[in-house]
Amino acid sequence: MIFSDTKKRRDILFFFLVLVCSVVIFIIPGPKMGSQATNTLRVKAKVISVDNSEVNQFGIVKTGDQTVVAEILNSRFKGKHINAVNILMGKMEFDKIFTEGDTVLATLNIDENTDEVLFGNIVDHYRINLELVLFLLFVGLLVFYSGWTGVRAIVSFIFTGLMIWKVLIPGFLAGLSPIILSNSVVAIFTGVIIFLIAGFNRTGVNAFASAISGVIVTTVLALLFGALFKIHGATKPFTEMLLYAGYAHLNITDIFLSGIFLASSGAVMDIAMDVSASMTEVLNKKPDITRKELFLSGIKVGRAVIGTMTTTLLLAYSGGYTGLLMVFVAQGTPGINILNLNYVAAEVLHTLVGSFGLVIVAPLTAFLGSFILLYDRKE
Repeated sequence: MIFSDTKKRRDILFFFLVLVCSVVIFIIPGPKMGSQATNTLRVKAKVISVDNSEVNQFGIVKTGDQTVVAEILNSRFKGKHINAVNILMGKMEFDKIFTEGDTVLATLNIDENTDEVLFGNIVDHYRINLELVLFLLFVGLLVFYSGWTGVRAIVSFIFTGLMIWKVLIPGFLAGLSPIILSNSVVAIFTGVIIFLIAGFNRTGVNAFASAISGVIVTTVLALLFGALFKIHGATKPFTEMLLYAGYAHLNITDIFLSGIFLASSGAVMDIAMDVSASMTEVLNKKPDITRKELFLSGIKVGRAVIGTMTTTLLLAYSGGYTGLLMVFVAQGTPGINILNLNYVAAEVLHTLVGSFGLVIVAPLTAFLGSFILLYDRKE
């Protein structure tokens, strides 16, 4: 009973420690990147009227200028009207068309001497409120179903997001080694997630050790086959823009490779946790189980989990390229051509190397678990 109370206090203390760390990471400003103007202000605005007389349409593509009049809804300039020009480039993935009544995000350029608005620019539709509502619905459903475990999962979710946004991305931009930095960040949030959910016990230690081992294997395979595939990091969308924006020193190929094991680390963690928790449950139901029997039970669970998880990775990666695949099929592009295109080969590398990590981590968790969970057993 005393041990149980001590364990609970330790887990609660760790929960609040992670919560405090999340708040600190959120509050501390990240390193300044680029040249952000100090005389700009981002505000919420409502479109009052639009003028489409200068918009030209060619088939489904629109080009030209759309003039927008919007009313500012917040800040010290609330109620003020701004005129903005929405430039259409003829690329549907970037262009946006505004209509009367739309709520938008606008950027104001302020005169530092008179504190007057010099001009305004409409950035895009305002979606923050909807994103917040969707996130709160997700939090509510998770907490309703999982209770205290759901609360811990939300904290780990927030902590992971902050680590990526405030540590990993600025570190990449600062020129730190993408491979070392990514592995370090993955190790930190893997430990936080697993020990928050499982607690500081043998189950958590086994899952953490196995997940980190799986990530290391994935890293080695990504570096090896990344070189053999001869794939440049610029195959990923928007990456090349960094080189022309003052970041020509970045090793975008290593950043691409680090994204492989970063993306697969979540699935690796899931399998390690599933197998470890299942082995713990088997041990609790049969305390006299032998090390060999426990190992074989972990193997059986791992086989079932891997059977669906590898397909999950395929669906997750290919889902974002549905439009591209449709173009290939519509044009009758031969399969051999498709598989040799650099951006398609990059996704093949992404999927298969990530799947290797999944296949490795399941038996590894079973093997380590047979010793960690029974570390005081003499056989």
